[in-house]
Amino acid sequence: GLHPGMSGLQALVADGNAALVCNVGTLLEPFDPVAVANGSARAPLGLFSHADQIQQWQTGIADARVTEGWGGRTADLLQGVNAANGISMNISLSGNNVFQSGATVGEYSVEAAGDGAAGINAYDDGTQFGTYRKQVIDSLLTVSQENILRREYRSRLVNAIESQQIFAGALQQAPALGTKFSPGYFSQSLRQIARIISVRAQLGATRQTFFVTVGGWDHHDDVLNQQAEMLPMISSGLLEFRNALNELAMLDAVTTFTTSDFGRTLTSNGKGSDHGWGGHHIVMGGSVNSGTYFGIYPEIKPGNPLDVGRGIYAPTTSVDQYFAELALWFGVPASDLASVLPNVARFYSPASAEMPLGFLRL
Repeated sequence: GLHPGMSGLQALVADGNAALVCNVGTLLEPFDPVAVANGSARAPLGLFSHADQIQQWQTGIADARVTEGWGGRTADLLQGVNAANGISMNISLSGNNVFQSGATVGEYSVEAAGDGAAGINAYDDGTQFGTYRKQVIDSLLTVSQENILRREYRSRLVNAIESQQIFAGALQQAPALGTKFSPGYFSQSLRQIARIISVRAQLGATRQTFFVTVGGWDHHDDVLNQQAEMLPMISSGLLEFRNALNELAMLDAVTTFTTSDFGRTLTSNGKGSDHGWGGHHIVMGGSVNSGTYFGIYPEIKPGNPLDVGRGIYAPTTSVDQYFAELALWFGVPASDLASVLPNVARFYSPASAEMPLGFLRL
């Protein structure tokens, strides 16, 4: 069953475009109730900490604090399939993030409004003074610098200007979408992503990741009313995005998936819920095997060995399995999967002929 405010997601599942992946979370090893009971089980670093768990969901590494995300490591491998024009494979609608940060590839941060990429304020704004300002800035940037920091700053600024012009110029060619998007941040971010996908040829992109963050889910208070307000926003945004991808004939080429730091407790704190562990997630796209759920939906009952206290259910599916399926679908070779997800072999053999969970078709 779905929340009554998520009629859009219900339609997506009914249409064969969405599915649920159950009880996913960070794990260091397959969950062993006996080991948990006797205290010998290894737990992820900083379990129940927002900062640690957000980072681990974005890095795919649950036993160390690292700065490279699994989306960034994927881009390190695959960036070369796109045109070398300074535009990253990884596009963020939510600023800097760990997920899209790699050793050589980072995120390209854009906005949900306008032409996406913000340039220098009033640089070449079409006015007479703007033309003069552009000439002055361009002249300053032609000066060679002996100081290494000045050289690097100049290089980055030049690249930023060139990338902004390429990106904005491409997005100005985006066709008008017939799909109507809701006015909120989430829907408008997905609208911009659809527009970027529509100009992938102009950007020279055959592979792209997109990152959007929607905060406000830490419902220690008033959980039912807050979910009733927020879940419909996610549901309608996903339905609108699906409709736009259909309009662009790109639904089969795009997979949308949710992540979070952890689920919530199944017991009340008196006003709401507290930090949990495993949680359920949504996958959407034309390559999704819809109509069912994947992973194990835990039986909610007293004494379930998955309940480690206060209705906190340990995951039965690791983020490694979840992300491995997405990475393989995206084009990461099985032989390179361990470089994207270093701990994947604890839960899945990259040499397997089967997908880790089976929610996607290659």
